Amino acid sequence: MPYEPPTHTVERSLRATTGAKVIAGVDEVGRGAWAGPVTVCAAVTGLRRPPEGLTDSKLLTVKRRTALAEELQKWVTSYALGHASPEEIDDLGMTAALRLAAVRALEALPVRPDAVILDGKHDYLGTPWKVRTVIKGDRSCVAVAAASVIAKVQRDKMMAELGVDHADFGFADNAGYPSPVHKAALAERGPTPYHRLSWAYLDGLPQWRHLKKARSWAEGNVPEIEGQLGFDF
Repeated sequence: MPYEPPTHTVERSLRATTGAKVIAGVDEVGRGAWAGPVTVCAAVTGLRRPPEGLTDSKLLTVKRRTALAEELQKWVTSYALGHASPEEIDDLGMTAALRLAAVRALEALPVRPDAVILDGKHDYLGTPWKVRTVIKGDRSCVAVAAASVIAKVQRDKMMAELGVDHADFGFADNAGYPSPVHKAALAERGPTPYHRLSWAYLDGLPQWRHLKKARSWAEGNVPEIEGQLGFDF
């Protein structure tokens, strides 16, 4: 299906209205997986013309996505990855875990961004980061699209490596998402050390239900995220 290539429109707007010079595009992968970390990539691209075919990672074939990620890692001005582990997801909840992973990525960049373009509707970063949220930013914004592709390829690689000792779960193919192979292995063998144990899928596995972790953060202990509406651009 034809698609419009991403542009620097949002980045140019931020530069013009806020004076920001270093702008990072941020995207996550792994939010809906049952196993593995949630991974966030922060990418700084400047205003250069992006590689041909850049778009949301979900619209690309595995072969094209892998090749494009390799090209992007050389093309971007800088990028960094941040992860929140399954244990951190269980302990903090997904929103706070996303923030943790994103902050780790942003703070690993060689230069702290003046502003952040965050894919999606909700600002899970908050203060002190100056955030512009963009729905489907991974399709419309160059920096976010670049972050989308790099994050997806790097996390898929990580999950394949984690799955070497758990071949029945098919992590190399499903990246920890609930495929039929994954579900069958869970029912027979129970969760691996890489599974999120506070998630509802364990309710449907009577043999392994006793392993489920209570969500302490659901009982009023959610870590506060200031400035949920982000920076008012």
